[in-house]
Amino acid sequence: MSVLDGPREEWRRILHEGQPKWVRPHGDRLILGDGRVVADSEATYLPPCDPSKILCIHLNYESRRVEFRAPSIETPTYFQKPTTALNSHRGTLLRPAGHKYLNYEGEVAVIIGKPTRNVSREQAWDHIAGFAPANDVGCQDYRETDAGSMLRVKGQDGFCPIGPGIVSGVDIRKSTLRTYVNSKIVQEGAISEMLFPIDYIIADLSRFITLLPGDVILSGTPKNSRPMNPGDLVEVEVSELGRLSNRVAEAPAPANKVGHQPTDTDAVRRVALGSDWVRTEVR
Repeated sequence: MSVLDGPREEWRRILHEGQPKWVRPHGDRLILGDGRVVADSEATYLPPCDPSKILCIHLNYESRRVEFRAPSIETPTYFQKPTTALNSHRGTLLRPAGHKYLNYEGEVAVIIGKPTRNVSREQAWDHIAGFAPANDVGCQDYRETDAGSMLRVKGQDGFCPIGPGIVSGVDIRKSTLRTYVNSKIVQEGAISEMLFPIDYIIADLSRFITLLPGDVILSGTPKNSRPMNPGDLVEVEVSELGRLSNRVAEAPAPANKVGHQPTDTDAVRRVALGSDWVRTEVR
């Protein structure tokens, strides 16, 4: 059965009595495999996957392409996040002191379900375990380094929250993604707006890279990625999948002043502020 076919099924993972446990949500409760019940409000969430790699597509929504006045794109490009970037529902997003541009990017995470190599677009759906809301957090203060790999922009610890759970039995192609900051909608885009659909991405990557169970593919963000501030509640909601919630806090600045330092230039602002920067420049 394809991941797109019903019935809908959701699994979440929490830390319970010192051990990771898979649970099923039921209203405001979480049901453990042995039948015990945990209140959702009291649960400590874990990411719903253990990836060997996190692969991400650069620019994949028409609205974002237009926002950046980018030319048409014939083939996608990709980057990676370290697995140490993994974070969870209700996990904290840390902006280091002295940094300004910690951007949200609401996305759909695709979690691979079985070894995947050289599959067709038609076969790709059968290799997916499920989907989850995700936030491809980026510290744009480092946009001018790492030659497009965005290692320091997107790879910092905790910069990949995923959850609350992993969902199958939903036709993700009919879903809509929304990002909220302090309960206000700041991003909205239909999944059908993707320039390169999920099945294309999997078929493309698996030509050369074996995707393993638990691996994550982040499938892009629509327009209006903007900076977050300490204290903000940032939520990514995907219809039929659920809503991922994270709070932003400030962390100490790096202890050692070595390597590329955060910058606040036109090039940085162009990405961090998107069309807001364009309007400022036109004035």
